[in-house]
Amino acid sequence: MKRWIGFVLHLAMIVVLTSFGSYTVMKKGDVEIPDSLKVTTNLEFFAPQDSITLLDKDEVTPPFLGKAFNGFKEALAFKESQGKYHSVNTLGYLGKYQFGSSTLNLMGVYDMDEFLGNAELQERAFAANIARNKWILRRDIKRFNGKTIGGIKVTESGILAAAHLAGAGNVKKYLRSYGQNDVTDAYGSSISYYLKKFAGYDISNIKQQKNAKV
Repeated sequence: MKRWIGFVLHLAMIVVLTSFGSYTVMKKGDVEIPDSLKVTTNLEFFAPQDSITLLDKDEVTPPFLGKAFNGFKEALAFKESQGKYHSVNTLGYLGKYQFGSSTLNLMGVYDMDEFLGNAELQERAFAANIARNKWILRRDIKRFNGKTIGGIKVTESGILAAAHLAGAGNVKKYLRSYGQNDVTDAYGSSISYYLKKFAGYDISNIKQQKNAKV
């Protein structure tokens, strides 16, 4: 009887240990496999989806490059053409800063194909145009800088950005009418909008020049 009882107890212990061991192995497999699959699935799904979302946005924020001249010109270029040197809009305005051919002629640029293919020339043209508009608007910059017109604080950079959009003569009319003579381009951008959007940049390193040439 003692041997029989010992045999039964031994057999029962083997059965219990075997069952526990197989349960542990299966449970471990059930936990590890889904976790592994879950990590792989997340990586494969979310990375492309995030990229698509960023590319499909209508409004893209330009990089902030500070409040000096470099930040000013890159912010303005992004608004004009998203910074693309070879851009030509539906009205025929050219390059990164969207110049008209008549404005380029004033600065000594006559070959539009060469202009589109020459990034350095476009940068020189932008700086020359700022210097030229600074001279044309020198009295208005002195008179209106720091004042508020239509709820917008007037700054030198805002004035010169607006002159790039609508021409120095139209900016003079806007300032001297205290905002009554606003001008909007074919795409809906106005002098007042540019005054506000490009306010507060330090462009003092560009000196006024009456007949600035490239």
